[in-house]
Amino acid sequence: MRFDVLTLFPELFAPLLTSGITRRAYSANGEGGAIDVQLHNPRDQAQGNYRRVDDRPFGGGPGMVMMAEPLARCLAAAQAARVAAARAPGPVLLFSPLGRTLNHAQVERWAASEGAVLVCGRYEGLDQRFIDTHVDEQISLGDFVLSGGEIAAMALLDAVARLQPGVLGDAESHAQDSFNPALDGLLDCPHYTRPEKWGPSGQERGVPEVLLSGDHARIARWRREQRLALTARLRPDLLAQARQAGRLSRQDEAFLSSLL
Repeated sequence: MRFDVLTLFPELFAPLLTSGITRRAYSANGEGGAIDVQLHNPRDQAQGNYRRVDDRPFGGGPGMVMMAEPLARCLAAAQAARVAAARAPGPVLLFSPLGRTLNHAQVERWAASEGAVLVCGRYEGLDQRFIDTHVDEQISLGDFVLSGGEIAAMALLDAVARLQPGVLGDAESHAQDSFNPALDGLLDCPHYTRPEKWGPSGQERGVPEVLLSGDHARIARWRREQRLALTARLRPDLLAQARQAGRLSRQDEAFLSSLL
């Protein structure tokens, strides 16, 4: 798959593409990793000596607005590059507070796709005419505002990378993540490692006994109950969705009743 990113700050993406275990998912030249990421700067498509990409908003107000023409030229160049690389033109995604909140289901959809063109806005936003003409979908990370779309784009790329075969050390790692359908959309359970007791002197905390028992059936049930309890306490909306979808067993419901 291929993701073309339109950004005024392509240098921000270097750590993402070259660091950590997920770096093996990326390829800057179409070879190696499953995800080809290409960066395009709208300033390269701007005209004039100053390569201006923003201007004051009509009607007044604070800040600046990204101009439609440099963005449109940059998008056209990115789509042409995709075609030249034997890729189909990609859907255009804009990261914006107006978008639908990104979730695991959306990440799975993009992880199984041929990619997209990611538009990273800056300043007060983009000229609405560019959005109306070219943007297919808007995505938000949540009810807050970032200085630009780059962090949101990197979040999507990282989440997609984790789902690619062979990227994580254990093929089952992402199946145990929060929100994954393999866990019925519940939150993940607590995790522990060595030493068995840890904490300030006199206040050491131990590992739950069940995790040291070697009884895999008990461990699996404990983890399920922890997921149910945490989801009920922290994200009751996810629990309601799991219940509505018929993902909870009678044993699950009995445990939840016992919590009350």
